[in-house]
Amino acid sequence: MREIALDTAFGRLSGLRWPGPAGAPRVLALHGWLDNAASFIPLQARLPGIELAALDLPGHGASAHLPPAAEYTVPNAARAVFAAADALGWDRFVLLGHSLGGAIASLMAAAMPARVERLAVIETLGALGEDEADSARRLQEAFAAGAAPRRPLRRFRDPALALKARLAAGGIEEAAARLLVERGIAPVRGADGPPGYAWRSDPRLTRPTAVRMSEGQVHAMLAAIECPVRVVYANPPQPYFPEAQRQARYACLRDASLVTLEGGHHLHMEQPEAVAAALQAFLRPA
Repeated sequence: MREIALDTAFGRLSGLRWPGPAGAPRVLALHGWLDNAASFIPLQARLPGIELAALDLPGHGASAHLPPAAEYTVPNAARAVFAAADALGWDRFVLLGHSLGGAIASLMAAAMPARVERLAVIETLGALGEDEADSARRLQEAFAAGAAPRRPLRRFRDPALALKARLAAGGIEEAAARLLVERGIAPVRGADGPPGYAWRSDPRLTRPTAVRMSEGQVHAMLAAIECPVRVVYANPPQPYFPEAQRQARYACLRDASLVTLEGGHHLHMEQPEAVAAALQAFLRPA
């Protein structure tokens, strides 16, 4: 495992890279919202025979924050990931995404099918959708949040307190949370507060998105994906992605296979053996 730093039009994008044997599939891995590239450390150790590059998405982990005038959106993130692939020298590659990363990867496969060989998604399929009737309310909330004063970063005396805060947010086991926290915090010093540690992620990532696709638009995007797709869902479903919705989205795919595993939202970190078994042959076909 080694650190990578890729200079792109979206700023410097960082991540982790594991080399593979000659001719190994090139897999670009994208993490979930407010996570980072360490999300794929447990899984990588159980996926031999591939070359894996796990990115810190813009505004996450060690990657640069977007300029103040730029928006954090799924299409913008997809452009940034393509720019990272260009910096790696990868013209065609396999995409592996968890949660938000899977939403970004789904859009990439639909937008530039010639570049994506295969698509594997964990605990997502397509971006979060919304009823058109809520569009004006969402737009107003996003603009109001953008005009609000920026709040200072929360600081922690030591990394253990940051870990405690992440566990208090719920939905993840301690070993997995520790990996994300270790990469997700950095020392801070200065006149504006006591020394300690703070999250490296851009606080703007927690603001409302100004525009979301309708469910019909998400279905049309999924139907445009040409490559084979492997979908891994956790059981029980997350409240924001109920069973009926995730099955309806899966039905839009042309060439897909589905695996459902008992576990939580971060099952790729908490049950890496089971998830690797679901992905190995797909990521590295004979």
